[in-house]
Formats: sequence, C-alpha cells, structure tokens
Amino acid sequence: MTATLAMHMSDGLLNAPTSLLFSGVAIAGVGLALVRARADLDDRTAPMAGLVAAFVFAAQMINFPVLPGVSGHLLGGALAAILAGPWVGALCVSIVLVVQALLFADGGITMLGANITNMALIGTATGYLVALALRRLAVRSREGLLVTAFVAAFVNTVAASCGFVLEYSIGGAAGYGTGTAALAVIGVHCLIGIGEGVITAATVGAVAAARPDLVHLLRTARPRAVEEKAR
Repeated sequence: MTATLAMHMSDGLLNAPTSLLFSGVAIAGVGLALVRARADLDDRTAPMAGLVAAFVFAAQMINFPVLPGVSGHLLGGALAAILAGPWVGALCVSIVLVVQALLFADGGITMLGANITNMALIGTATGYLVALALRRLAVRSREGLLVTAFVAAFVNTVAASCGFVLEYSIGGAAGYGTGTAALAVIGVHCLIGIGEGVITAATVGAVAAARPDLVHLLRTARPRAVEEKAR
C-alpha cells in the first residue's frame, strides 16, 4: 500500500535515517533563524509576525486534492519573508507546522523536520532571495511590488516541492518511484504556485497600501522614504 504524496509529509513517507537527517537540518536552520531574527524584531515586526503566522496557519489547513493520491496547499514562506523578513518568516512558518503536526495531525511528527526544511527553510529562503533580487522593481511602483510578490511566491512553492523530491530521492518509503513523485509533486505545485502567487501579491499589496512601513522588503530597501510616507 502506498502513502499519499503531499507537501505535508505523513509518517512513513521517508525512512528513519532520512527523517533523522532532515530533523537535524531543521533544528540547525530554526536555531540560526532564532538567533538572526532578534535583529529584525521590533514594535512593527512582532505584531506583523503574529498576523502572518495566523494567516499562514489558516491557509495551510486547506488542502487541495489535485490528482489521485496527490494533494497540496498554500505554503506562505514568501509572504512571511516579504512582510516580516526571512528569519522571522522562517520562524512563523515553523511554528505553524509544529502546531499543525502536534494538534491537528497535519503532517507526521516524525516528518516534522523534513516538512520544516521544505516549507519553512527552503521555501522561505528561496522566496525572499527572489524578492530581494527584484526589490528594485518592488520599490519602483505598486505594480512592481505585486509582480515581485507573485514571482517570489511561485518560486517559493516550486522550490519547496523540489526539496520534497530531494528528500524522497534520498530515503523515500512510500512505494512510489522518485520520477513519479517528482512529476506529481512538482507538477502539482507549479499549479499551486500560481494561486499562492496571486494570494501573496494581493496580501502584500493590501498591507503596502495601508502601511508600507510594515512591509519588511520595502522598509529595508528605502527606510527614509517609507518613514516619510507613513507619517
């Protein structure tokens, strides 16, 4: 019997050594994020981090059955990184994944390290790097910001699914071949990435329209201009 392939890995999807390996990766990554996030947390970032975590939690609870044995959902890494910064964003998504695994059985507890590695670390870091690369476009106009958020969220989703495939190629134990898993998961998340891009762009655009000083990507790009506009 094969297990369901999903971004939220369930128990048994990876073998024990691979699960332990990525638990170590997750612990190291979250530990680094905890240290580096201290520099980003202030009276604006802290409330935003709470709102982002709540939004991502709600969005991730909605799973979409796309193909037989395959499901997917929104990730939120790029959204968290653009609004709260990459380190705080990674912590927000990690907390969501821990709560979902422990209280709602959404993602296996033994797979928590792999899930954090994919969605909180790979997804958030990739989304933020893309946003950082496009930051000159983002600060130029509202349209540029929306395009930046969309592209970052799309790439974040696909990159996280590639992390899934990498882990599965190392120690997959669900009965699917790696090629089948890659085709299903990456293909599905290319579609999900479009939806995530739209939601991320709409959310970031709404926050930027009301309080641009709360958008980490903009604040760190041109702090003086943002401060003046916020007054």
